Amino acid sequence: MTLDRIHTSHAGSLPRTPELIEANAARTFAEDGFTLERTPEFEGLLTAAVIDLVQRQKDLGITIPGDGEYGKAMSNAVDYGAWWTYSFQRTAGLELTDFNPILAEPVRSEPGAIKLTSFADRRDWTRFAAAYQDPESGIQIGKNATAFPSATGPISYTGQEALASDIANLKSGLGAAGIPTGFITALSPGSASRIGNDYYATEEEFIYAWADVLREEYKAIVEAGLIVQIDDPSIAENWDQINPEPSVEDYQKFTQIRAEALNYAIRGLPEEQVRLHICWGSWHGPHTTDIEFKDIVDLVLGINAGSYSFEAANARHEHEWALWQDTNLPAGKVLVPGVVSHATNVVEHPELVAQRIERFASLVGRENVIASTDCGLGGRIHPQIAAAKLESLGRGAQIATDKLFARSGTLL
Repeated sequence: MTLDRIHTSHAGSLPRTPELIEANAARTFAEDGFTLERTPEFEGLLTAAVIDLVQRQKDLGITIPGDGEYGKAMSNAVDYGAWWTYSFQRTAGLELTDFNPILAEPVRSEPGAIKLTSFADRRDWTRFAAAYQDPESGIQIGKNATAFPSATGPISYTGQEALASDIANLKSGLGAAGIPTGFITALSPGSASRIGNDYYATEEEFIYAWADVLREEYKAIVEAGLIVQIDDPSIAENWDQINPEPSVEDYQKFTQIRAEALNYAIRGLPEEQVRLHICWGSWHGPHTTDIEFKDIVDLVLGINAGSYSFEAANARHEHEWALWQDTNLPAGKVLVPGVVSHATNVVEHPELVAQRIERFASLVGRENVIASTDCGLGGRIHPQIAAAKLESLGRGAQIATDKLFARSGTLL
């Protein structure tokens, strides 16, 4: 990747085509009740959709495209969970049980003994219960393509065929568009382990079991010459899922296990091909109980990725750019800040996008900034608006490039 410009990417999920949503909705489930069957017809549609998507990203000014997570099933236009639920399709040892992490009974934590409560018992969700329960509030999370299973036996990776399809589809799209590399997302151990567990003796044992499972995805993606983006909202998002609010120190200890498990899963992989994505949850709620980035930034930088993707454009977190005034970015590392948001239908002006890029470049160096989106756009905003945001991202990056590289006399 040449360093003669501000490169652009995004956080993974992009709106599916109506045809792909319809095809996913028409797929049948295997006997387990949550694994979606694949057919040659579906595979052909998926390949064509990814090839077209990569070209559309290029046309909008994205220089490091992804497959839009098209291989991760979404059977509804609004779906905030496809980045996670895909893993159920690729893991043995799971079964449908009575446990549902969204609607489970609340769990209370104590100092020194943190436990995750149910999603419905999140502190932001209970503080604004009327808004979250109002179907006209605009903060509903849609419908997932599959149900949530639990681990009832030893888990192991079974997604080789599906992952090979994802890799082949993206590489076909990159080749057709003449783009040297792109990225595929994969789940983190800490986020994967938030389903039910009826087999492993401890939470830590369960997290590390997921680390062994997901390492297979990470390795296959980087060995294909692609970038793996590891989605780990649990690093930041879990804070809101602990009730009552814990101390920052207790939360850091709780999260350290997840960071260490991820480092175990990516051990030996080339850091320049590993991107970590954290977020505070992509639903369009108030987010008044998000943890401050300054309280977890050391944990994030302690994960052995080459680049770090995070929310930096939405109204709850944009101010946190200032922490990089006092936080040293380790040598060779790259920031991938969101400079357009998934949480608003307002399309950011390219000049604002450029200002946000320049702000980070002034703090960590232009060569250490890749402009991106806060979180995935797919399943969260209308496809037409998502395309406009990517176009604004591309145009803003060009404005920033003209300013940042012209100053040093670099010719583009």
